[in-house]
Amino acid sequence: MKKEIEELTILLLYLTSWKEEDIPETMRRSWKGYSFDVLNRLKDDDYIRGGVKAKSVYLTERGIDEAKQLMEKYFVGDMIDE
Repeated sequence: MKKEIEELTILLLYLTSWKEEDIPETMRRSWKGYSFDVLNRLKDDDYIRGGVKAKSVYLTERGIDEAKQLMEKYFVGDMIDE
């Protein structure tokens, strides 16, 4: 169940993410209103980056790629404006 929670968290982070002009084109930002334990594991795996005190995280290119694969696994259509 731990793996599925991590997968769904990265998927939700991606689906609720947005682009910002001050970050690299290959990254997206999302609010981090999820379990800190899960977020820490995603950060350790380099799916996300961000400061401890920040209210949002950046999805890395690796995190975005993983989320796109998870959309297929969980039958979620791509609702992101590229």
